[in-house]
Amino acid sequence: MALVAGLADLAVSGLSSTLSGVSGLLRRADLGDLLTEGQEETKARGRLVLDRYAAASPAHLEVLARTVTGRGQTESSGG
Repeated sequence: MALVAGLADLAVSGLSSTLSGVSGLLRRADLGDLLTEGQEETKARGRLVLDRYAAASPAHLEVLARTVTGRGQTESSGG
């Protein structure tokens, strides 16, 4: 999911300018390393996009505390 969001962000922010240097990249000897780095960077961009636009989920400990508090109130009221 992060990879897809990163690719979308990359496309919006200037995919055409990125593709202009593809011919130079294809002649490089370390193309595999560059592809790996590019994939990791794209995933990182995707995570940033998802964090920016995704709804924040409640903190785990906060949910747990509310659950425990709710149980304590139910038991003390005779439920």
